[in-house]
Amino acid sequence: MTVFGILFGVYAWYYGQESAQFGADQAALNKNFGFANTLLLLSSSLLVYAAVQAIRQQRHSLASPLILAAMGCGAVFLVDKGIEYYDKLSHGISAATSDFFMYYFVLTGLHAIHVIVGLALLGFVFSLSRKPTLTARQHTYLEGATVFWHMVDVLWIIMFPLLYLVH
Repeated sequence: MTVFGILFGVYAWYYGQESAQFGADQAALNKNFGFANTLLLLSSSLLVYAAVQAIRQQRHSLASPLILAAMGCGAVFLVDKGIEYYDKLSHGISAATSDFFMYYFVLTGLHAIHVIVGLALLGFVFSLSRKPTLTARQHTYLEGATVFWHMVDVLWIIMFPLLYLVH
């Protein structure tokens, strides 16, 4: 979170210094990708929350498909991000194009790495959700993994308007 906080602050400072260029580059982003990714991550967070509630209520048969659905949302997010990257790169837009796109690729790339780590943690949560009972330690792992996933979502909720919407 600290690294992202620093990057958000540096991005905002440079945006203020080069607002015309940042605004022009920002217009090249497809907001539909951003909206779709926002809906995917919000849906995944809701699914993870419902899965944790199901585990707490000893309804493990409900929790497993909820976790799988959340993982599916995360995977589709990555596919969507890959399509967006391909679109930019195929039009000659890369991190070297401008300061805006350098921050765009660094922020979204770092976020994508966190999504991959989060998906691995959700895989661990899936394995826990299939156990009939959990120890106190396993509940702690479950809570930690799901908090990480929610953090990934919160980062995107900040990043989406910062990169796509705010002028």
